[in-house]
Amino acid sequence: MKQNSRWIVARTALLWILCAGLAYGASDGKKVKFSGLITGRDGENLTVKNLKTSTNVIVALTDDTKVQMPKGLGLRHSEQSVTALIPGLKIEVEGTGTDARVVAKTINLNKDALLLAETIQAGLDPTKQQQGTNMANIAANQQGVAANAQGVAANQQQGAANQAASDANAGDIAVNQVEIQATTQRFNDLSEYDTKAKATVYFASGKDTISDSDKAALSLLAQAAIGLTGYIIQVKGYADSSGNAAMNQQLSMDRAQAVVAYLLQNCSVPLRHIVAPGAMGIADPAAPNETADGRADNRRVDVKVVVNRGVAGAM
Repeated sequence: MKQNSRWIVARTALLWILCAGLAYGASDGKKVKFSGLITGRDGENLTVKNLKTSTNVIVALTDDTKVQMPKGLGLRHSEQSVTALIPGLKIEVEGTGTDARVVAKTINLNKDALLLAETIQAGLDPTKQQQGTNMANIAANQQGVAANAQGVAANQQQGAANQAASDANAGDIAVNQVEIQATTQRFNDLSEYDTKAKATVYFASGKDTISDSDKAALSLLAQAAIGLTGYIIQVKGYADSSGNAAMNQQLSMDRAQAVVAYLLQNCSVPLRHIVAPGAMGIADPAAPNETADGRADNRRVDVKVVVNRGVAGAM
């Protein structure tokens, strides 16, 4: 009898281990690592174009996903918020899954790529900024060539070297322009977003404190968002024309971050459902800054709940 009981227990234990192993293997998948461009995002997932295969991969975000950026030399990294994962950004993904869907363990960012993506998302024109830098480089090289030309009889080789440097710089400029324009086009080609809810939060002059009435509006917006599949929340802060440009830029960011903090801490909105807040300064005024009422309208944060059609259709 004891032998039969032991056999039953042993067989049950073996069966449980086999089932657990099968379940684990089915859910874990293989290790995956690839580089790609974010072409769409909802709250839980990114659509990333694999740069090697040119195929789209759904990258699932979890509370354990680490977003990081190299810090200096060596193996050090600085952790970033998942809000930094904006469309158009080049990333490196490590995780488990298949060629079509990966649960992300680590997402690595490049500082320059993030800066360019944030610049374009904010509505600025990086091409014009790059052109200004390139024109300065051209002028500097032309001056160097002219200076060397004056002493060409004494130093023909130096003049030729500077001319070559000028030509090489012109080639770099052309490459930079193509890359910047391609990046801008990626943003223009993104899937459209449907706006499901929106709210505007207003602030006193020089302040970033949210009023009770606006807190109530944000709570209602959060309730509407949480009931949606694949939602993300966009937050953009603004300032009026009072004060200097640097102060207004920082104040608009402080206001946007105050709204994000309220949504996280008081409305139970997961961080992965919020994209990087935008600091717009005095750009895109809602009303003229020449009047007190107009300035009051411009001291604001615009909040939108949107759903990416492309990502939703792929799931």
